[in-house]
Amino acid sequence: MTPNQYQLSKKTALLIDVASKHFQRSFPMPKVEVDMRGKAAGKALLQLNIIKLNKVLFSENQQKFIDEVLPHELAHLITYQVFGRVKPHGKEWQYVMVKVFSIKPERTHTMDVSSVQGKTFEYQCACRNYPLSIRRHNKVLRKENQYTCRSCGNGLVFTGKQLS
Repeated sequence: MTPNQYQLSKKTALLIDVASKHFQRSFPMPKVEVDMRGKAAGKALLQLNIIKLNKVLFSENQQKFIDEVLPHELAHLITYQVFGRVKPHGKEWQYVMVKVFSIKPERTHTMDVSSVQGKTFEYQCACRNYPLSIRRHNKVLRKENQYTCRSCGNGLVFTGKQLS
């Protein structure tokens, strides 16, 4: 076990203990995997009791992951085990974050994602340009999806430019 894995395991055990005391019941220790890719910091697999963390972002922001991302994802697992299937960032999840873990409930992270940013492609509508991810760009090319501007309501059209 690496020092980073040890810190994650120690923090997970501490938070599980806090939740167990708060709800006066035991919770199984989740498996924590640091193998995710993309821009998301983490993901909770509710039925499997697994937390997946972004490998690159974790290596660049270890303390933020231990202090914010891990508790955020663990709160999803605790919420599911206590309240069942509810809105992902609804009042039950917020309750676990605030009342159980004493952490401000943030839905998204603010970490720099430039190191994990994939290719982007320029699209435009009548009022502005938009960068679309390679996944969305490929969906447009395969005619699986069409995107529209939220401001003017017009469809987005590929300009032919790859931005990154």
